[in-house]
Amino acid sequence: MSDETPICSAKGCRAEAVWVLAWNNPKIHTPERRKTWLACEEHREHLSQFLGVRGFLKDVVLLKEWESEDSPSPDS
Repeated sequence: MSDETPICSAKGCRAEAVWVLAWNNPKIHTPERRKTWLACEEHREHLSQFLGVRGFLKDVVLLKEWESEDSPSPDS
């Protein structure tokens, strides 16, 4: 992991990200494609609603769980 602290994607927010909001726009992305926004505790619900209303939100996962899913397992 880099030394850079991930920050919230909400406009103007500089808080540390805790959540990953995985989404895609079905009009322009293939079904398996996942774009991500990061969210702090304060903005998770707002960003989720923004994406959800548009039908884009696919998953909300804790950042530490998302990072561990992306890391190769010791057996691989």
